[in-house]
Amino acid sequence: MIAKVKSCGLMGVDGFIVDVEVDISNGLPSFDIVGLPDVAVREAKERVRAAIKNCNLEFPVKRITINLAPAHIKKEGPCFDLPISIATLIASEQIKIDDIDRYMFIGELSLSGELRPISGVLPIAITAYKNGIEKIILPAQNAYEAAVVKGLQVYPAYNLYDIVTHLTGEKKLDTFYVDVDSFFLPNNKYDIDFSDVKGQENVKRALEVAAAGGHNCLMIGPPGSGKTMIAKRLPTILPDMSFEEALEVTKIHSIAGLVPQNMPLITTRPFRSPHHTISNASLVGGGKIPKPGEISLAHFGVLFLDELPEFKKDVLEVMRQPLEDGVVTISRVNATLTYPCNCMLIVSMNPCKCGFYGDKTKECTCTPLQIQQYLGKVSGPLLDRIDIHVEVSPVKYKNLESSERPESSKDIKLRVDKARKIQLERYKDCKIFSNSQLQPSHINMFCQLGSEEKKLLKMAFDKLGLSARAHNRILKVARTIADLDGSNDIKSYHLAEAIQYRSLDRKFWK
Repeated sequence: MIAKVKSCGLMGVDGFIVDVEVDISNGLPSFDIVGLPDVAVREAKERVRAAIKNCNLEFPVKRITINLAPAHIKKEGPCFDLPISIATLIASEQIKIDDIDRYMFIGELSLSGELRPISGVLPIAITAYKNGIEKIILPAQNAYEAAVVKGLQVYPAYNLYDIVTHLTGEKKLDTFYVDVDSFFLPNNKYDIDFSDVKGQENVKRALEVAAAGGHNCLMIGPPGSGKTMIAKRLPTILPDMSFEEALEVTKIHSIAGLVPQNMPLITTRPFRSPHHTISNASLVGGGKIPKPGEISLAHFGVLFLDELPEFKKDVLEVMRQPLEDGVVTISRVNATLTYPCNCMLIVSMNPCKCGFYGDKTKECTCTPLQIQQYLGKVSGPLLDRIDIHVEVSPVKYKNLESSERPESSKDIKLRVDKARKIQLERYKDCKIFSNSQLQPSHINMFCQLGSEEKKLLKMAFDKLGLSARAHNRILKVARTIADLDGSNDIKSYHLAEAIQYRSLDRKFWK
């Protein structure tokens, strides 16, 4: 007898329907799985055999053939254990059910028949809903995540026997429901705040501009000046995530197995801060089974690289194209996967190995050659992709002892939100959402300058020796500063501030 049940595989951040077909016929006992399975899928036959027997069900001692269709796409992971076992029980006539096409099955089985959680449940649930499947049966630990998809009936189960009794009608499983809107209720989502930062008003202003336009930012200064402290507080002033953004971010984290069980939907902007020993594949994604890297895990959030020159040069250079395109494409023999990586890049660094080059209070002990070699680890093309460069000076004692409370993240966020709303309205027909995403054609349309502003920009362009990319990025930043000021036109002082944020690479990288 032949039986067929629905399951799902993953390709990048999206799922695809897999038909698990089982044929049981007379002949020498065997258990074969075809349809381009990987090692974990081929090993399912031993887990399925033991799970069925240990749930007091009968495993057919016949010739069993499993086909995972479509056969030309590689199937990976242990998530097909449950659909294979259910299809086997239907084919052996131990289960009779008429509406099996309304169900999707997903989950890993232990030898005792218990269901174990899997990764990538959210994109699987979304795929089920988009393909008209009404019900999904999956491990109980994954139910919270799948229930985020409205309109899909989620049935959590702890073992194979519970699913069999549900399908036969002996004892129905309870559906699982979660109130998605409750995750977006206003509350204090952060334990840190910009009011913790004493002094450094120029740096906080630069990060406010970066947040308002989604710009990349470089902070350079001596050790202990507060670069890391300020960077960690950047998510507190970024706009709140929409449901669509939260869904896309959670999909990426779900595939990486990083979604917390008590919070199935990630509603705060990601902040990723990898160590400088990170590899190329860990940063942009890859591996034998390609997984999203840190730059994709920071999608719609912040990727913070502390002590930038300590990273391997090839690791930094591999970021150049993803930063420009907003996506990472990983090519392998079996497939080409694309992961989104539309994130803000925030980097910090010392001006030299000892950290005190250019400091007025401490003398630098590095030779000119050592300084040149240290700064040379950061290439010009990468610097060109960073819109804002800001120098971080040591905090003065009077600022540390001041009783005046600095501006809070809430106050700064109000201005950022206002600027972002202006941009959303301006670019509603252009399929972009912030000034950092402006293309050359958009710059000509939305960043027009007056005669005085053109003279100022020409003078800066000639004096600083700016590249064409730097020219465009100055205009983008100036557009953001004008939005923060509530101005429709870019004025000279908006442009002057934007030029100031591009002068440091000429000071340190001569």
